[in-house]
Amino acid sequence: MYAVVKTGGKQYKVTADSRIRVEKLDYAVGESVELDSVQMIITDDKVIFEADELKNARVVARVEEQGRGKKIRVYKKKRRKGYERVQGHRQSYTLLHIQEIKA
Repeated sequence: MYAVVKTGGKQYKVTADSRIRVEKLDYAVGESVELDSVQMIITDDKVIFEADELKNARVVARVEEQGRGKKIRVYKKKRRKGYERVQGHRQSYTLLHIQEIKA
């Protein structure tokens, strides 16, 4: 059984006991999180994707880590104009351990 959940503007396919890296959520490490924006649930015998059936669906996860990703460099240049800019960025993330899917 797996589910598709939406968080941080992105959709993730999750199963029980899996780990996902999502956009930063404001929870402490070790706290439990309920993701209620479930888009679809697939079991062995059926697919649930209608809104009225999914309104009570939840995915329960535990926060394992709060961190920041690898640094990326943003480089801009316009040729023959003397324009160059370098900017760095590190995206914050939350590592979730999926405990269970409640249908």
